[in-house]
Amino acid sequence: MRLLLAEDEAAMSEALKDILIYHKYQVDTVDNGEDALAYAQVGEYDGIILDIMMPGIDGLEVCREIRKTSNIPILILSAKAEDMDKIVGFGTGADDYLTKPFHPLELLARVKSQMKRYTTIQLGEEQQPASKDEIEIQDLTINKAAHVVKKNGKEVALTPIEFDILYLLASNRDRVFSTDEIFEKVWNEKVYEVNNTVMVHIRRLREKIEDNSRSPKILKTVWGVGYKIEG
Repeated sequence: MRLLLAEDEAAMSEALKDILIYHKYQVDTVDNGEDALAYAQVGEYDGIILDIMMPGIDGLEVCREIRKTSNIPILILSAKAEDMDKIVGFGTGADDYLTKPFHPLELLARVKSQMKRYTTIQLGEEQQPASKDEIEIQDLTINKAAHVVKKNGKEVALTPIEFDILYLLASNRDRVFSTDEIFEKVWNEKVYEVNNTVMVHIRRLREKIEDNSRSPKILKTVWGVGYKIEG
């Protein structure tokens, strides 16, 4: 697996690169947004790790540009938890987020999770492109095998995480999932602290599948409990 790591702090970049290489990943490193975008556009990567604060183009803009042409897994590194709202506002489409400081093994776990999900999707697309395993909800059609979502017949570009959240809720209609349950089922990790990662993705997902994301008709909030899709 080949990764692109964009981090302008030399010590942090070197430490992350060392642990990823130790775990058999090939890693290219850059220290600014321009190089990150250039490498991403020409390199054949399986995943990208982007720090938000970098010289020139910041990580959010790099992520947004990459998302115009690719659904490659992208992990955003943030210096503060407050950046989560900024990430939503920019509509970057990142797959996961980590707030500094974090343990290198936590980063490794997130990378492994994204790589596994991305590989599974690619294999599914290659082996079962014509599958009829579909779920229809209002004007949405969700094809699990092909990993495709269409709204009124037009394909909707979802990240792997967004698709997994949508499919989880759509295949369990009327069941309410808490944010912790969604996180554990989609990320395959236990929740050890309160974070708004799931809410970030729910907000982005609504922007893509709802006619009006402020008044959702498909992906409903059950206040104080969680989220559901009604049958």
